Amino acid sequence: MPERLQSLQEQLKKRSLEAILITHPANRYYLSGFDGSNGVLLIGSEEALLFTDFRYLEQAEKQSPHFKICPWKAKLADALNPYIATAGWDSLAFEEEQVTYSLYRELKEALPLELIPQKGLVEELRAVKSSTEVDSLRRGAAIMDQAFEYLLNLAKPGMSEQEVALELEYYLRRQGSGGPLFRYIVASGERGSLPHGIASEKRLAPGELVTVDFTGTFDSYATDMTRTFALGEPGARAREIYETVRLAHREACQKIKPGMTGIEADALARDLIEQAGYGEYFGHGLGHGLGLEVHEQPTLSPRSEAALVPGMVVTIEPGIYIPGWGGVRIEDMVLITSGGAESLTRCTRELVVI
Repeated sequence: MPERLQSLQEQLKKRSLEAILITHPANRYYLSGFDGSNGVLLIGSEEALLFTDFRYLEQAEKQSPHFKICPWKAKLADALNPYIATAGWDSLAFEEEQVTYSLYRELKEALPLELIPQKGLVEELRAVKSSTEVDSLRRGAAIMDQAFEYLLNLAKPGMSEQEVALELEYYLRRQGSGGPLFRYIVASGERGSLPHGIASEKRLAPGELVTVDFTGTFDSYATDMTRTFALGEPGARAREIYETVRLAHREACQKIKPGMTGIEADALARDLIEQAGYGEYFGHGLGHGLGLEVHEQPTLSPRSEAALVPGMVVTIEPGIYIPGWGGVRIEDMVLITSGGAESLTRCTRELVVI
């Protein structure tokens, strides 16, 4: 953790910021290792303080040895004030996307300094993974592969989408997952046109395509994978659409590389889908970053100008969704390397017919 703290302190100096208040739980954990449900960090060029309440003081001491642990009994501003006064700061940065308006008012009224909003300061550090983080993501990805193989051995007509979701969660929890990071998507038949078709009571039927999008957490790091399979022969149109998505997915996985913007990466798959005549049915971005959160920097989309660098882990998940018919999505976890990319999830992308 010290190197992460030092990296943030260097960024504070580059931005001419005296100190920053970290309130986002994922950022707090990334910098300090503290995973309690209540706490904030106050970080200056030399200072590193963790404020939490009585329930977590002992835990914080053990998990965050590089931070001074400070009790937080009532209002946060009251706890911060003595340390701010001692440091003599004239301003304090805060995470603009994380601080509620009520907390902002409390800080504004009680603290004798200027509050400066900041966006993405810690998230930018988190976007590039260390070798240890990559190892955790790689381990989680391998278990996701196993979970899909497990599902293929039990999926059958008559099961409800909710039963499919429960089986996946049960398997992943037995393998050590901390739990899902969103409600599992299981969309069969016509419901496959819903990109976020949460598992319903609908029962799987012969000849349908079934899209499953599921997550887990291993060593605190998020996993995310999607596969579409068929329950019996799905027909020529389904095979054509599936093959279009598979080729778009392959194109993106093979050609994505450092230096590309999110726009350029997104176009690798989007151009192929548009050329096949399905462009209007691919309405979301190609992918997103993975790490302590299931959706984080960077973004692969027609609006993202940020460049990819080695060490980033992203999803590649093109899809086609046709109302009244259904849909297909294939998603993998991919590590950006110095020479291109490595897929961390590796189970088959060919259409599996059960």
